[in-house]
Amino acid sequence: MTKTIEITQKDGVVLVRLNRPKQLNALNMELKNEILAELPKLDKDPSVRCFVLTGNEKAFAAGGDIKEMSVLSYAKAAAEDYFSDWDVFVNMRTPKIAAVNGYALGGGCELAMMCDFIIAGEGAQFGQPEIKLGIIAGMGGSQRMTKLIGRAKSMDMHLTGRMMPADEALACGLVARVVPDDQVLENALAAGVQIAAYSKPVTALVRDVVNRADETSLAEGLFFERRVFHSLFSTEDQKEGMNAFIEKRKPNFKDK
Repeated sequence: MTKTIEITQKDGVVLVRLNRPKQLNALNMELKNEILAELPKLDKDPSVRCFVLTGNEKAFAAGGDIKEMSVLSYAKAAAEDYFSDWDVFVNMRTPKIAAVNGYALGGGCELAMMCDFIIAGEGAQFGQPEIKLGIIAGMGGSQRMTKLIGRAKSMDMHLTGRMMPADEALACGLVARVVPDDQVLENALAAGVQIAAYSKPVTALVRDVVNRADETSLAEGLFFERRVFHSLFSTEDQKEGMNAFIEKRKPNFKDK
């Protein structure tokens, strides 16, 4: 029985709700461990086609758990490679959507950026305020944010610790969509259902090719994309998808 997250599944979409409301869903070790224990198992489940991560109306997650981190020593943090186990979540191949209301700060902003895209409410606030605590981002915030919004904006966010409102986050590419606050989860779940209807191997490969763009030159990325594109003509789902289009019917993908 999980305590700090709530998991429900419907129509191939797994909704993961962070559930530490009194702490504004701060990411403590228990919450992290529950995510890393439960979600990778679901990632391997053929019936799971998309994840939607959310918090509550006040906060997606307002950061890491400061009380836990305050007692860390350099030796302990380095020896445990603190935060490196979040890579397990990042490397899950099932698409992940972050549905953000309220605060997504520090580790909360970093967790949202670990997802494949973010749908935010009009009142959402994003930030990396670690500098105010005498530290820097440790879950990838300086790297992912810079790739998403560019060096100048990222420097601004990390050096000042200011919060970025949803409209600015949309304009600079941090989030994919901004919708009314009371429609965030509805929109995220609808996107999840749409993704869940597609071939699961293909959605995993979409993630691979788009993420490759961050890591390679344009020429290498184009080569990788073409080879993946070519490979899909060996699948039953390619035949089904194209035949369904020609026959003007809905495709019935088999993940083969």
